[in-house]
Amino acid sequence: MTVTTRPAGPVAPRAVRRRSPAPRRPRPPLPPLSDPRLVATVAVVTVAVLAGWFVLQTVALGGLTQSRSQNVLHSALREQLEAQTAPTGTVEPGDPVALLTIPTLGLEQVVVEGTASSDLQAGPGHRRDTPLPGQRGASVLYGRSLTWGAPFRSVSTLLPGDGIQVTTAQGEFVYRVEGVRRAGDPLPGTTTARLTLVTTDVDRFMPSGVVYVDAVLLGDPVVGTGRALAVPESEKALGTDPGGLPLLAVGLGVLLATVLGVVRLHGTLPARVLWTLGLPVVLAGLWLTGTQAGQLLPNLF
Repeated sequence: MTVTTRPAGPVAPRAVRRRSPAPRRPRPPLPPLSDPRLVATVAVVTVAVLAGWFVLQTVALGGLTQSRSQNVLHSALREQLEAQTAPTGTVEPGDPVALLTIPTLGLEQVVVEGTASSDLQAGPGHRRDTPLPGQRGASVLYGRSLTWGAPFRSVSTLLPGDGIQVTTAQGEFVYRVEGVRRAGDPLPGTTTARLTLVTTDVDRFMPSGVVYVDAVLLGDPVVGTGRALAVPESEKALGTDPGGLPLLAVGLGVLLATVLGVVRLHGTLPARVLWTLGLPVVLAGLWLTGTQAGQLLPNLF
């Protein structure tokens, strides 16, 4: 019998046949921007985002904006008081005029001149056709109860006898609360100097009616140096400020152009690039839109 032996040495490996990868299916083309379904989807998503952002900014993030504005106003007012240049009469809307302190509520806020919705985004406002606090007559301060930090949300809980302190260029003045009134309640009696805080009641997270807190000055009033004869409707209770409409249109235009640009470039540029380019522009547009749209809310909300 014959025996077959393998030759010594390494054996050559067998050739391995590799399967070539299956060709990738091409991505289906995006629908054109004129496609009604795409337009409707983009419109619904945009409206939902705008509505959600508006609530978030006015109720939550607006408090951060108002706090920052208060820090800037507090520094400016302190410097003016030290330099004895703080106003005693009519000044430009938005300028600081007084420091309001209510110990019972733990409240300390810089009061700005003016009561338009845009003014009250920074803090309580002094109605310009009334004297400044501490001066002879009836001074009126407006404040928000629900949005942009809601500095006056608890003033309706004040009780008769509670104290209110106001510091202006003419000194420190202390008021004693007489009572809280609402629509239909009798007006307070006539006194030499009075302070009225105005805001809205909040029922189940919704404003419901105007509320007034009346306080009388303890001590002698000082003499003012002038005030506005009248104020526009936008600076009266529950007034709205249409002055922000042009910037609101700009913000909406920026958002619309950015969204359409992202939709058009989707699939052409990597997702990271789109996020890097589009997100800052969208956030800036949302912030501008929310701020300007907030001026269309009643000033006491």
